[in-house]
Amino acid sequence: MTAPSGPSDLSVVIVGGLHADARRAAVARLLADVPGSVALHHDLATAAAGTVVRTVRDVTGLLDAGEAPLVNDCACCALREDLVPELERLADAGRTPLAVVELWDSVEPKAMAEVVTAGGLTVTGVLTAVDPALVLPYLGNGDDLADGGLAAAATDQRTVADTFARQLEYAPVLAIAESPEADDEDRELLAQLHPTARQVPIGRGEPPAGDGLTVPAPRRRPVTPLAEAALAGFDVEAAAAAQHPACALLPAEADAHGVSTLVWSMRRPFHPERLYAALEDLTCAAARSRGRFWLADKPDTLYHWDAAGGALCVESAGPWLASLPDAAWEMVPPVRRAAAALDWHPEHGDRGQHLVFTSPGLDRDGLERLLESCLLTDAEYAAGRDAWQRLPHAFDTLLEV
Repeated sequence: MTAPSGPSDLSVVIVGGLHADARRAAVARLLADVPGSVALHHDLATAAAGTVVRTVRDVTGLLDAGEAPLVNDCACCALREDLVPELERLADAGRTPLAVVELWDSVEPKAMAEVVTAGGLTVTGVLTAVDPALVLPYLGNGDDLADGGLAAAATDQRTVADTFARQLEYAPVLAIAESPEADDEDRELLAQLHPTARQVPIGRGEPPAGDGLTVPAPRRRPVTPLAEAALAGFDVEAAAAAQHPACALLPAEADAHGVSTLVWSMRRPFHPERLYAALEDLTCAAARSRGRFWLADKPDTLYHWDAAGGALCVESAGPWLASLPDAAWEMVPPVRRAAAALDWHPEHGDRGQHLVFTSPGLDRDGLERLLESCLLTDAEYAAGRDAWQRLPHAFDTLLEV
């Protein structure tokens, strides 16, 4: 492995997660595994006092501390404004091969990875630290972040559950804490929620002798599993595409250790009024559900389904590709065009239902019956699109149309 030779070679790894003990353990592990590395952390808990406290530390302890003023009364905005200049300062100093950005509890890694990359720095890894025993409790927690002092701004309306779900599903690497309380169901739930993630144990203590490769002084990087994951490389655009409902890498069918994942796909639109009446039951049917759906009265719009903690977020994700003129296709990212082509219907194009439900104790049969009851009946379907668009616009209030 070649050691960095200049400021532009600074690697940045982002470590996030609401499981604070697991996150701190992962950061400590990286500092021990990569000699010369430093951790940069912005503590948003001090925002009530008007500032965000910034600290820089290495494996020996605190190196520097400072404050960043709030921007527009927003702690998260202050973090955005302060993060890149601080990383540039570390890069210019040329004394560290790796900057570990430890995010504050509720800060989501997607936004920060995009900020760092836009600033011209190299993100080589994004990790979410997880305690497997806490996955279900956090995923089922519908409390507002503000109620627990975890809001990143005065206007922050996120919940614990939806924030944790996004932190978990965005990161390609999950740093797994040792958790004696975790059982097979906990580990299976984690695996089904994010089956494409690389799970790396955080571990403890010093790396075993011979666990890494020797590189020229003064920078030696032991290649432990966590350090390797932090330096493996990260594609911001691909990560964003993997979260877009039109081409997301959603979980697959699974059933093990009491945990199930149901993948439900149909080529018939939902009746808006019947689906709206079933929203509460569908939302509470699983610990986590997400995907895309098609409303009969709004045939050109792709809707995003995102539910956790007993709460559902429904929003427009733009047009179905089938509703666009040919000339507009060139403006669509290639990954989305490819995803649509894989499942293109001769009549409906990419329109369809694709919803995924993951939970312990999932009532698969009951859930499928409920979903199917919300589709257009044969007679309603045969009436055609003009008739569909005259159906009650039950979602207008929810969508704030």
